[in-house]
This record gives sequence, C-alpha cells and structure tokens, in this order.
Amino acid sequence: MFVEHLPDDRGQAHTLEAFTAALLLVTGLIFATQATAVTPLSASTSNQHVENQAAIAAQDVLATGGDSGNLSAALLYHDGDGFVGAGDDGTYASVPNASHPLHAPLQEAFGDRQIAFDIDVSFPRDGGNSTGRVSMVDMGSPSDNAATASARVALYGDDRFGANDEYTLAENGSASFYAPPVDADHPEVLYTVVEVRITAWQM
Repeated sequence: MFVEHLPDDRGQAHTLEAFTAALLLVTGLIFATQATAVTPLSASTSNQHVENQAAIAAQDVLATGGDSGNLSAALLYHDGDGFVGAGDDGTYASVPNASHPLHAPLQEAFGDRQIAFDIDVSFPRDGGNSTGRVSMVDMGSPSDNAATASARVALYGDDRFGANDEYTLAENGSASFYAPPVDADHPEVLYTVVEVRITAWQM
C-alpha cells in the first residue's frame, strides 16, 4: 500500500518563532540600556559604599578629635575676624593649613580620598531662643548622596582662643568670639555648647 507523505512545515515555523523571539529580546535589551543613563552620581552599590565610608570617616574625625581635645581647639582657633589662616571670609575652602588642630585627621579622612566636605558650627543665641551658625570649612554645595555626622562640644569660660591663645571666652568672648555666652551674667563657667556638623560627599 502506498502512503503519500505531505511536506511538514512545523520545523520551519519553530525556527522562525525562535529567531523572532531572540530579535525581540535583543531589541528590548538595547532599548533598556539606552533609556537608563548611568552617571557617576547614579545610585549604585559603589556609591552607597562611598557614602557609608564618608559617614564613618566624618564620625571618626569628630570622635577622635573630641577625645584628643583637637575638636575644641579647632573651634577656638578663631581670632575674632574668622578662623585663623582662613580666607577673607574667615572660612577655609579646603583642608585647613598644617597649623590647624584638625589638619591631619581631615587630610587623612577626606583630602587623600578626594572627598569634599563642609564643617558647620551651630550655637544658641538670644538666651537659647534662636540658633546661629558659622562655617569652618566650605567646599561647595553637597550632592544628594552626601553623608553627615555631628557632635556637641562644651566650651568653658577659661578656654582660650585666638591665633596665639591670647583671649579667654569669659573675658573676651562676648566681643570677639563667634558664639555668644549662654549666660551673659556668668560666662566664667559654662560658656556655651556648640554642635559641629560635617557633611561629606564624593567629588
């Protein structure tokens, strides 16, 4: 008995379907890659790691500076016109010079890693009814991924300030120091408590 075999086109159809699916997949990947622009500031695991490292470095500067007394010394490194050795506006535009009490820790934490940072000092005024602020270091506007760390520091009436420690807060602070006393009638004991905030970000 003779059986006629008709041509089978199913193999060709499957091949064509597979080719079409692969083409659609490649086209979709190309479109997705071009639509998502990856920039140095894009959120990524690497950027998160940098942000975490900056936060840790900032906290370490404040902690070690507080323990060693260098943080208080940096706050007192002020001569009435601005921080000693700073620019015309009394603010440092980069890591402070070598004579600054925080020069070495700031250089190690940020300068050697190409991390920009600001240091701001906030203090009470008008008997604690308002807050004043002065910049110690101003390196520009922080990015959206900036990390911050802060610490409070008590300053006392017998603390000395100026380029050569020529003044005391109790005697000269009201006229020459950036932060006023919390109690103008008794500045000889606790002069004030300030908050130091470091904001750091990848350049």
